[in-house]
Amino acid sequence: MNFTSLSVWLCSVKGQAQSTCKLKAKFNLSGYKDVKKKVVVGGMFPVHMRIASTDGNTSRVPVSSGCEGFNFRTFRWTQTMLFAINEINERKDLLPNTDLGYVIYDSCFTISKAVEGTLTYLTGQDEAVPNYRCGSGAPLAALVGAGGSDLSIATARILGLYHFPQVSYFSSCSALESKFQFPTFLRTIPNDKHQSTAIAKLVLHFGWTWVGTIAADDDYGKYGIKDFKEQVEEAGVCISFSETLPKRIVQTVAEATAKIIVVFSSDVDLSPLITELIRHNVTNRTWIASEAWVTSALIMQPGVRSLLGGTLGFGIKRATIPGLEQHLLDLDPFANPLTEEFWETLFNCTLHYNKALWQMDQRAKEVNGTVSKAKRALPDGLCTGKEDLARLSNTYTDVSQLRVTYSVYKAVYAVAHALHNMEHCVEGKGPFNGKDCADITNFEPWQLMYYLKNVRFKVPHTDEEIYFEDGDVEGFYEIINWQFDSNGEISYINVGHYNGTAAPEDRMTIKNDSIVWNNEILEQHNQSVYSSQIETYKHGDIFLKDARECILCGEDDWSNEAHDACVPKIIEFLAFGEPLGITLIVISAFGALVTIAVAVVFIMNIGTPLVKANDALLSFSLLFSLVVTFLCSIVFLGEPQNWSCMTSQVALALGFALCLSSIMGKAAVLMLRAQALKAARARSKAAAKAAKAAAEAAANSGSPDVIVTNTTNINDVSVNPEVDRLTFAHQRAIAAVATLIQAIACTVWLIVLPPHAFKNTSAQNIKIILECDEGSVVFICCIFAYDILLALIAFIFAFIARKLEDHFR
Repeated sequence: MNFTSLSVWLCSVKGQAQSTCKLKAKFNLSGYKDVKKKVVVGGMFPVHMRIASTDGNTSRVPVSSGCEGFNFRTFRWTQTMLFAINEINERKDLLPNTDLGYVIYDSCFTISKAVEGTLTYLTGQDEAVPNYRCGSGAPLAALVGAGGSDLSIATARILGLYHFPQVSYFSSCSALESKFQFPTFLRTIPNDKHQSTAIAKLVLHFGWTWVGTIAADDDYGKYGIKDFKEQVEEAGVCISFSETLPKRIVQTVAEATAKIIVVFSSDVDLSPLITELIRHNVTNRTWIASEAWVTSALIMQPGVRSLLGGTLGFGIKRATIPGLEQHLLDLDPFANPLTEEFWETLFNCTLHYNKALWQMDQRAKEVNGTVSKAKRALPDGLCTGKEDLARLSNTYTDVSQLRVTYSVYKAVYAVAHALHNMEHCVEGKGPFNGKDCADITNFEPWQLMYYLKNVRFKVPHTDEEIYFEDGDVEGFYEIINWQFDSNGEISYINVGHYNGTAAPEDRMTIKNDSIVWNNEILEQHNQSVYSSQIETYKHGDIFLKDARECILCGEDDWSNEAHDACVPKIIEFLAFGEPLGITLIVISAFGALVTIAVAVVFIMNIGTPLVKANDALLSFSLLFSLVVTFLCSIVFLGEPQNWSCMTSQVALALGFALCLSSIMGKAAVLMLRAQALKAARARSKAAAKAAKAAAEAAANSGSPDVIVTNTTNINDVSVNPEVDRLTFAHQRAIAAVATLIQAIACTVWLIVLPPHAFKNTSAQNIKIILECDEGSVVFICCIFAYDILLALIAFIFAFIARKLEDHFR
C-alpha cells in the first residue's frame, strides 16, 4: 500500500481543557503493512536509489518527496523479510502462539526518508506524532534495517532515545560499534574493522606497495578506507591517490600510476564512476571490492569485463534459502503499489489501461500525429499481470549469491527467537524486577532488547550459530574473484576466506592458483610474489617498477614526480651564507670584539688601583669566558659534524660556567664585605652609646673635672680587620672549583652519550635536515641546570651586597 496520507501533527493546549491538533506536514512513505497480528516487526529497505525532485511549491501543505530509481536487488531483500515472517508464522516450534505482523518502509537510500520512517514507526502505524505513541493494536518489536550505514546511524540515534532495538542487515560501518552512541543497535553483518584488516592483509599478501583508494562520501566509505590506510601505511605501503565519491575522479584514476585500487563504496554510489571509466576505456587495473558491491548486478554494465575483470573482493557469508525463489516468482503485481511499480519497471509496461492508452497516444503523435481506433483498442505497453518472472534474467530472481539477502533472513530470525524466549519466560525466573517476565502482548522495547542481546540460535537450513558480542557477529568473509567466460558471463569464484576471530596466522587463506588476473603480465608478476613477505620500512620512498611492483628508494633518496626513478633528497642545514647565519656571525663577532677591547683597556691600566682591587686574573678569566661564549655560537653553523656538535655544546656550557663562577667569586667578596661593614657599624654604635652614657653619668655626679664630648664617629669604620677576610686566592679557588665541576660533568657526557650529527628524515619527506643530536636530554638538562644554579647563587650574593657603599666595592 502507499502511505501517502501519513502525517505529522502538532498538538497544543488552549486554556486548561481544550486541545487542538494542527496538521504540519505529510510524510510520503511506501511499503508493506500487516498489523493485525499479536506482535509487529518493523523493516526498512532502500528499495529506491534516491528521492525525486519537487516543484518547491510553498502554497500548500508540504509533502515530503517521492522516490525514484527502482532497485531490484534491495526489493529482493524486502521480499526476503516477508518470506521469513511468513515462514516463522507457519512454524510450530518457533513462536507457536504468536503470529508476526510487519510494517516495512522504503528509505529511498536517503537519510531524510529513513528518519520519516523511523518517526512513523515509533509513534504509530497510521500517522506520525513525534514524542507520542498514538498507535493501537499489536506492540512494535524491533526494526530490521535501515540499509546503508548512514541511514542506520540516523535511525539508531532516534531509536536509541526510546530504547527500541534495531537489527541491521547491511550497515557495517565501524562507527556503529559504539554502545555509548548507539545502545540498541545490533547487526547480522560483520563490523567493517574486520573487512579493513582483511583488505590490508590481502594487499600485503601480494606484496603490493603502490595502491590507490576510493571511498564513498559517507561513514561507510570514510571509516573503511581510514582503517585500511592506517594499517597498510604502517607496513610501508604508499597511497598513490585517495579520492571520494561522487566527485568526478575519472581523470585521476586514468592517469594514476597505481594499478591496484581499493574501493569502499555501495553499488549505487560506485555505478556512475564505472560507467564513466568504461566510456573512457580505462583498463589494466585490479580492483579490490568491499562487500557492498562485490556481487552487485548494478555494476554489471556493457563493457565492464575489460575494466573489472580479475577483481578481488570480500563477500559476507552466502547461503541457499529453500523456498525463497518460489516466493519471489509468485509475486502478485496488484497486491501493493510498490509491487505494481516493480512489475511495471521490470517489464517496461503499465498495469493501468488508461495510462497505457495515453502513452500510446503520445508515441503516435510523435510519429504522425494520429492514431487509429483499432490501435486504441489494444494499447502498447499494457501489462496483464501474468507475465512470467522466471523467463527474465534479473537480479531480483537471481538467488545464486544470497549474501545480504541471507543477512536479512538472519536478522528477522534473530528478532523472532528473542520474542520466542520472551514468550516462554517462566514466571519467577525472569530477568526483570526481581525475576519477573515480560508480557508478549504488552512489553516495553528495552525488555525485548535484553533478549536480543542474549539471543543464541541456529539459522534454518544452514545451521550457522548466531549470537551477538556487543551487538556484532563474527567477522567472516569469502574472498571472491571476478572471472568472465568467453561469452562475457561473469562467475564469482571463491578463492579463499578471512576469519577475523581465528588466530592471526590463520585468519586469511588464499588459493593463489585459482585467481584469474586481467592479463598474463600481471598474472606472471603476482605468481612471483605469492611467497614474498613485505617488510616494514620507516624511511624513504618508492618508485613504480611496473603495474604491481614498487622499488624502495634509499634513505637519502626520494621518488621523482613521475614515480619512475629515485632522486636525491634536498639536504638542508644552517649554512654560513644564509641570512640567519650571517646575522649570527655578525652578532657573535661584535660581542667578542667589544669584550676583547675591554680586555685591552684592562691591560693598559694593569697597574692602577681599580684593576688591582678587582683581581686582574679573575677579571681576565671573566672576559675570556665571554669571548668563548660569543664565538662558540659560530660553531653551530655549517654542515654538522661530530666534533662540531660536541664542541658547540661543551664550549657553551663551560663558557657559561667560567663566566658565572667568576661573577659568583666577586659577588661573594662583596657580600662578606657588606656583612662585615654591617657588624662594624653595629659595634661602633654600641661603643658610642656606652661612652655617652658614662659621660652623662659622670656629669650628673657633679665632678668638675669631667667634660662630656662626642669623640666617636659611627660612620668611621675604616679600621675593620674582618672586611677583607676573603682574599683574591679564595675568589680564584671558587671560580676554579665551580668550573671544574662543570668540566667533569661535560667529560662524562662526552664519554657516555656524546652529541653527534644525524640526518633528520622524518620532519619532511622530501628533505634531509642535518642537525645535532644532543645524545642525552638528561645530560644536557643537568649541565645547563648547573649553569642556572651558578647564576642564581651569584644573584643571591649580589642581592645581599646591594647596600654596600661604592667606595667599598
